[in-house]
Amino acid sequence: MANLTRGAKIGLLYVVIAVFFFSTSPIFIRWADTISSYEITFWRLTTAALTVGVMMWIKRERWHVPRDAWGKFLLFGLITALHFLCYIASLSFTTIAHSLAIVYTAPVFVTLFSAIFLKEHIPYRKWGGILITVVGIGILAGFQPNFTRRMLFGDLLALGSAITFGLYSIAGRSQRHHYSLFTYAITTYGTAALWAMPAAAFTFTPGGYTAKTVLSILGMGIFPLGFGHTLYNAALRRVHASYANVIATQEVTGGIILGALLLSEIPGVNEIIGVIVALFGILIVIL
Repeated sequence: MANLTRGAKIGLLYVVIAVFFFSTSPIFIRWADTISSYEITFWRLTTAALTVGVMMWIKRERWHVPRDAWGKFLLFGLITALHFLCYIASLSFTTIAHSLAIVYTAPVFVTLFSAIFLKEHIPYRKWGGILITVVGIGILAGFQPNFTRRMLFGDLLALGSAITFGLYSIAGRSQRHHYSLFTYAITTYGTAALWAMPAAAFTFTPGGYTAKTVLSILGMGIFPLGFGHTLYNAALRRVHASYANVIATQEVTGGIILGALLLSEIPGVNEIIGVIVALFGILIVIL
């Protein structure tokens, strides 16, 4: 940690705070289970875009994206929408344990993409910390012994979510010198919502919009996405994407803690061991 610049330390602080907001996501999703997952994705992206818009208005920041940049942002939005949609769809085919364990291999892809697209490499010893973190997430999630072709398809969708999260992270870091944080965030969330709209319309469940569901949608759009992902993108502007992403994996740990407190879902032994292993890996990466 001593070798990190002040800006990088602030970036790590941003992502630690972001993890707290990320961790509220499974709670809100559980409370909004009266509508389809695709509707949840669309509305959380839309709410997040509006949340960032309010923050821009408070700061009196002007939004502007040149016409020739829209192709690029449509691509960023597609990547963002695919990350969420692949994860949600994977849960229809495979177990939560498989899906989480595979999605949170994202730090490996972030490190690879950082080297390929941004020419940003990390010391070889820190690769060990990343791999230990991924192993910890696997232990935490707990793999299932039964395996079918249906589960294989779900696992491939989860892998797609991990890869697109890696690309999402690289996209956010690559644009740090071209657009303000809020302009980048609102445009990315907004275009992602447009991409998610067809699936949401196809699975529309009008009878599911109870007061609890609507409040949960607003909550997940404002906190884990509007605040959490915007802080994550702020961190990407200050610190290597691999460092930010490996800390972001602790959304799972935070989710377990909040699940125990709010939903009385007490973690098992493998989950506790997995948290300890993952935290050890993170320490190797950031120290």
